[in-house]
Amino acid sequence: MKRIRIFISSVQREFAEERALLCYYIRTDALLGKFFEPFIFEEIPANECPAAHVYLKEVELCDIYLGLYGNLYGYEDEEGISPTEREYDLAAKLHKNRLIFIKSIDENKRHPKETDFIHKVERDIVRKTFVDIDGLRTSVYASLIRYLEEKEYIRWKPFDAACDNGATLEELDEDKMRNFIHMARMKRNFPLPIETSPVALLTHLDLIDDRGRIANAALLLFGKKPQKYFITSEVKCVQFYGDVVEKPMPAYQIYRGDVFELVDQATSFVMSRINNWTGTREKGNSAAVPTHPELPIDAVKEAIVNAVCHRDYTSNASVQVMLFRNRVEIWNPGILPYGLTVQKLHGPHKSLPTNPLLADSMYWNGYIEKVGTGTEDIINKCREYGLKMPEFNQDEDFRVVIWRAVEQQSDPRVIQGAPRAIQSDPKEVEALITLIKNNPSISRAELAKRLGLSERQVRKIMDWLRSEDRLARKGGTTGEWIIIQ
Repeated sequence: MKRIRIFISSVQREFAEERALLCYYIRTDALLGKFFEPFIFEEIPANECPAAHVYLKEVELCDIYLGLYGNLYGYEDEEGISPTEREYDLAAKLHKNRLIFIKSIDENKRHPKETDFIHKVERDIVRKTFVDIDGLRTSVYASLIRYLEEKEYIRWKPFDAACDNGATLEELDEDKMRNFIHMARMKRNFPLPIETSPVALLTHLDLIDDRGRIANAALLLFGKKPQKYFITSEVKCVQFYGDVVEKPMPAYQIYRGDVFELVDQATSFVMSRINNWTGTREKGNSAAVPTHPELPIDAVKEAIVNAVCHRDYTSNASVQVMLFRNRVEIWNPGILPYGLTVQKLHGPHKSLPTNPLLADSMYWNGYIEKVGTGTEDIINKCREYGLKMPEFNQDEDFRVVIWRAVEQQSDPRVIQGAPRAIQSDPKEVEALITLIKNNPSISRAELAKRLGLSERQVRKIMDWLRSEDRLARKGGTTGEWIIIQ
């Protein structure tokens, strides 16, 4: 099979590294390398032909013209036109497939002629912007895969890029898309303005094809009811009293919504049900009362984000978050990418998202990083908290285990001195002690009623008092309570 020629064009002084990396990536990728042969001017052997002639000849021979544009306009010929613009004009005249990627930078620093040139390009075709080499690589990959599919070289897409769901633009929430742009501009300097139309946003994010069909990722990101199309994209959260899966379960929730809502809801489920040390406000100090949650919220959220973003959405299973007395487990229906092992997750490793379009949008909103640091961040946050090393397990599903502080006292790896956890006002503690003193046989249900608290909260306070050797029970599990002074 004849390989598809790609001419990668750019001003010589700009994007030299990006050109070389793209060329290497396309040639070595297991899929792209079978179909494409890239060309960059650095690989031209020495000869007597003028450089401009060689470049234009390559444009004539190529199947795809791939342009990288940024700040510089470059060398100008006698008519004041740069070689890059000459190449683009020829590619347009010959009706070549043109893929244009523009670096997101401060436009005030851009050469005026480069600005005019980019505006001309924008009038001709849809261009993409990129921030770094990872974003460029993701966009180039998506564009080349789309080319192969349109030419029917292949008939496969990642789940998040597939457009066979039958959804229309009416299924997407415009408010969600506007909020996405607002957050992306604030967190990542996203190049599109707030007033960008839904179609323009989806096009920029590669979430709509040339026939107007919506990608699966668009529904997961901005859908009014994503579970209408993907039933198992929900997240199940459950709490257990002990260290094993057994009834009764004090809390069980099934969350539905877009991926951002799922992450926020599941994180809130965990953080609202763990211990939270509460200090006291110093006299005359109007600042908020200091608190210290038992688990680092960044580690919990990172584990849930990874599960939602990188899961296998073709699976009939859902993401599960299970809160035990001694740990939190986050189950992800899927497997690690080829070449990535559990051991490699403990150190620097490549970012190989299962759902690249979903990951790209979650990056723009600040939910993930693109450099493969997620699992390292979980480890570091737990270490800073003095918690036992988190675990990563790959069986039929991928599982992250974050250990709670409740069983850390005998572990020599734990940093001692963290405050004992209790989620209550000291006045509630004293009121509970007084009630028990006056009625040693009082039940938890009655304590909760008199204190105006939930039974779960009462149980937490009593467990803490027992751990502090301030509360005991005479005669086993059914005897009277004893307050120890």
